[in-house]
Amino acid sequence: MTHMLLDPTDSLETQNAKLLTIAEALMGRVEQDTDRGGVAYAEFERAVLLGAEIRERTADLEHTMGLLNQSNGRLAEAKKEAERARALVTNAIEAIREGLALFDRDDRLILKNRRFAMPMADIYDRVTPGMSFPEYVALAASSRFLDLERGEKPRDWARRRIARHHERQVLFNVRLLGDRWLQISEYRTPDGGTAILQTDVTEMMRLERTERGKLLDSQARMVRATLDQINQGVCIFDKSARLLGWNRRLVELVTVPTALLRLGMRFDALQMHVREQFGMTEDSARAPINAWVRRSAPRQPISFEISNQAGVTLSVFARDMPDGGFVMCFTDVTAERDAARALFEANELLEQRVRERTLELQDAVARAERANASKSRFVAAASHDLLQPLSAAKLYIASISEGRGSDSDRAAAGKALGALTSVEGIIDALLDISKLESAQEFDIKTVPLDVLLRGLQDEFAPIAALKGLRFRVVPCNVHVTSDPGYLRRVLQNLIANAIRYTDAGTVLVGARRNGGSVRVEVWDTGCGIAETDQNRIFQEFTRLDGAATAAEGLGLGLAIVERACARLGHPLSLWSQPGRGSGFFVSLPMEAPQGQLTGRPAGPVPLDALPPGMVVLLVENDPELRLATSLLLEAWNIAVLDAANGAEAEALLEELQFTPDALLIDQHLGRPPDGVTLADRIMERHGLLPCRIVSADRSPALRAHCRDTGLRLLMKPLDASALYAFLREAGEHMRATTTLGL
Repeated sequence: MTHMLLDPTDSLETQNAKLLTIAEALMGRVEQDTDRGGVAYAEFERAVLLGAEIRERTADLEHTMGLLNQSNGRLAEAKKEAERARALVTNAIEAIREGLALFDRDDRLILKNRRFAMPMADIYDRVTPGMSFPEYVALAASSRFLDLERGEKPRDWARRRIARHHERQVLFNVRLLGDRWLQISEYRTPDGGTAILQTDVTEMMRLERTERGKLLDSQARMVRATLDQINQGVCIFDKSARLLGWNRRLVELVTVPTALLRLGMRFDALQMHVREQFGMTEDSARAPINAWVRRSAPRQPISFEISNQAGVTLSVFARDMPDGGFVMCFTDVTAERDAARALFEANELLEQRVRERTLELQDAVARAERANASKSRFVAAASHDLLQPLSAAKLYIASISEGRGSDSDRAAAGKALGALTSVEGIIDALLDISKLESAQEFDIKTVPLDVLLRGLQDEFAPIAALKGLRFRVVPCNVHVTSDPGYLRRVLQNLIANAIRYTDAGTVLVGARRNGGSVRVEVWDTGCGIAETDQNRIFQEFTRLDGAATAAEGLGLGLAIVERACARLGHPLSLWSQPGRGSGFFVSLPMEAPQGQLTGRPAGPVPLDALPPGMVVLLVENDPELRLATSLLLEAWNIAVLDAANGAEAEALLEELQFTPDALLIDQHLGRPPDGVTLADRIMERHGLLPCRIVSADRSPALRAHCRDTGLRLLMKPLDASALYAFLREAGEHMRATTTLGL
């Protein structure tokens, strides 16, 4: 109700008067009221409380009015300060020498000073606060004071200016008419606005241009001095092929008259003079440089040479320049070409001499080879002729030693017999050396190493026993590929050498498997060989034991070993330590067991391992070997269909309309087809069958051919165990196909 009686818009005095009137009315009402329940008194209390509230509000209002008056005073002072600061900023902006404009974050012009846009008088009054930045740029682009690049339009300039405005940092120069320049700088304000500063840099640009001109003049003089000092002739042309500069060396090299050599001379005039000086035809002078000059830039560098009748040769090099012009260099290479020509002639002469010496050397080598062959034949013949009487002498001496002569006669006969035996061994060694030096072919075949080692054990065991040595050969059931005669000779020499130089202890012979090879080792506990002597022992007629007699050998054993291993391709190595003994090692290629076809495999043959009723097609052109193989197969309860060649084999299968269980085909059948081709034909008609190609050819070509066709080889002479192993595989294949119902 109080809010209804009092109008808040009234002044405090009016509100106070109204409250007093209300209080008097209430007091009169109370005094006149005769209500015994005390209602009048309650109204009086409320009036008193209302008066107290009015007084509090009056005090609050008075306090608030005081604060408002203070705030209004401070605001007035702040406005004065702001006006003073604005005046100071305006004065400062107007005081700077550059034109300044400020755009807000919406790219609207807020303020500018008088110098902003002043150089463009035709738009100065039209640049006003509130205009947008694109409007300002369009206005500036339309100014007649803006000096645009040739071919550039105002809208192009405005587009580039707007694009620069979006960059974070902007700084560029604007050219005005009258060779005047403005530098435009843009800075981003913290609130996202833009401050643009226009600085008149006309004097700076003119000074820089002057200094650049001086620098260019200085550089031109320096370049000119440098060009005059170099040994090449240089001429520079502009993009229109007109001469801009040259050096003195050019005049010396191409002898250009002073009247002709001038600024602006066309390239064609210089080319014509060069053509006349060097006696060149028009076509040769113009190619290839003319096409290069006419080609538009950029051009790749070009070089060529020209020569005159006096023998002067110039190397010409032309290179493009950034402005579309080009530079040409002339270098005198006469001395280099003369030297190269002389070197070429000397090289030709040297090659001729080399060819002559080569022919002479080839003749000498041929004569040496003929002499060596003649020597080998002589040694072989002489050895044979010498061995015949030696054998007779040995028989005669043996008969004397068996006679009734005295003990001294028998002793002398024994010594003579020993001496003749030594001579026989020396002759054999010389014959081996002669064969190894000749171009004699080796008889490479499969060698059962155990058989070879057992023979050597039987041969050397008595000799080792006479010296009181322990001689042991470790069995080794492997087969190797080598020439059996030379391999035996190599191992004979190594074992004999070990026994000869071992006074006490052991000589051990054995073999170790090493992947696809076997290393035969000969160990002894002899005197050993010093490291410095380990290469000398393989030389002819070299013996480390100086006290040895000729009857004990001439030192050819290890020479034969080294040469035979080199010719056979068997790596030879040595370990030795003085006082402890030596070890000689020969590495041999290992092969699957192959040997002479002797009948049944070693040991009892489990005939039940082969399925009954097996039929083998045997194709072999050698009738004896075909018969022997058939007999062996029949002994194993195998039926044999034999043929001498491919035509017979194919006709036999066609006639019988029968598919064999396995194929055993010789590679070289005397006439086409060969074994591999025949096997392919049969299996193409009858399906995949177990097959072995039989051959004595151990060439890598045949092995590769069989490997490519998926076939396997059995090497001649046939080994019964290898043949039996193949038949067992064929039997397993036969059982598998029968089980599958094929």
